[in-house]
Amino acid sequence: MAYLGATMPDTADLSPTIIETLYCEALLLADETRSAFDLSGRLETTSLNEDLARVALSCEALRTTTRMMHAIAWLLNQRAYFSGELSEFQLRRYGRLAPPQAASDGQQLALLPAHLLDLSERTARFYARIERLDMAWRGRFSMQPTAVHRLRDRLGAAVMAF
Repeated sequence: MAYLGATMPDTADLSPTIIETLYCEALLLADETRSAFDLSGRLETTSLNEDLARVALSCEALRTTTRMMHAIAWLLNQRAYFSGELSEFQLRRYGRLAPPQAASDGQQLALLPAHLLDLSERTARFYARIERLDMAWRGRFSMQPTAVHRLRDRLGAAVMAF
């Protein structure tokens, strides 16, 4: 059963299957992005000021394609790790996901056609998914005490207090 619209469970386990599925999705979304912004120069502008609309289009095209390239680079590093081309140390040190970009300017977004706004939002959601996976995977290695260790420490402190 698919959990459409549900939030992704917190997990630190990545597998080659998950990475390959996301990689295929990323390639399709990146190709759609490239194609949409390639054709956008021929689209009718929705603004009276064509120059401002072109600047807005250029800014959002750069932001959207950069977002997808960062996600693809992260996925390629994960693929290299699972195929044995990168060690875990190399992946942890050099395979970090680039920080998210600043949000788009609302006034510029208002100048863009609806289908480009939708595409930009889909790439932002995809990037957020990758970001959650990266944080969860990295969190697995942080030196945070487990619930059992925290309980043991609290019990030890309570016994020492008597």
